[in-house]
Amino acid sequence: MKAKPTILKLGGSAITHKEKPFVANFFVIENLAREIAEANVSPLVLVHGGGSFGHPLAKQYAINEGLKNSSQIIGFSRTHDAMNVLNRLVVQALIEHNIPAVGVAPSSFVLTKQGRIEKMDLDVVAKLLETSFVPVLYGDAVLDLDKGFAILSGDQLIAKLAINLGAERIIVGVDVDGLYTADPKQDSSAQLISRLSFRELQRTLSWAEKAKATDVTGGMYGKILELIPAIEHGVRTVIVNATKRDTVRKALRNEKFVGTIIEKE
Repeated sequence: MKAKPTILKLGGSAITHKEKPFVANFFVIENLAREIAEANVSPLVLVHGGGSFGHPLAKQYAINEGLKNSSQIIGFSRTHDAMNVLNRLVVQALIEHNIPAVGVAPSSFVLTKQGRIEKMDLDVVAKLLETSFVPVLYGDAVLDLDKGFAILSGDQLIAKLAINLGAERIIVGVDVDGLYTADPKQDSSAQLISRLSFRELQRTLSWAEKAKATDVTGGMYGKILELIPAIEHGVRTVIVNATKRDTVRKALRNEKFVGTIIEKE
């Protein structure tokens, strides 16, 4: 029986300086590359967010609103290129730690419809895994069947990858310790939730919706909504702080770590 892959997502907030456009956090990227090498997990798929590389351009050119005027076309190219630059930095760091990383652009194999994944050809990604490579994907500007183009978030992507590749688990590395009862960056009384069942998660999200809080856990609400299909499929999902030394390594090796674990039961 083939080993089930691990999907590791590195948030853009962790690997870039979000307040500084097009500035990578090389210290964090280097640490993460070392930790991934030390964990030595295989098969592994890595997905990273855009942070200060993709978001400013996507917003400037309103890429997620779809193709409305010709001036957006160069914006699509610039957004995609910026993400390629960040992807290259991540891949280079991994290769320097002897990880056989290969950058793969989602726009080359994904089509969306109204911003949701409609078609996805995973043959190349599956073959890379079979050959012991580590595919490194990212949130990307992609073509859309209805809107012309759209932004495909890394969070939507990892859920779909996990389901289609039969992943054992998803590990999401962000810039906070996990899922909280409130935004830990705004509320000092916020409590870390260490473990949740799917039913408990639904109650948490229901409360958040009623409170009309679109970001109740420090940028986590939207992420969790995207991950629900994978959790429903039984994919164990872990949220950890990728900026804290050795946390990702411990999560990859199933050692004791600070974070949030979400399971179907």
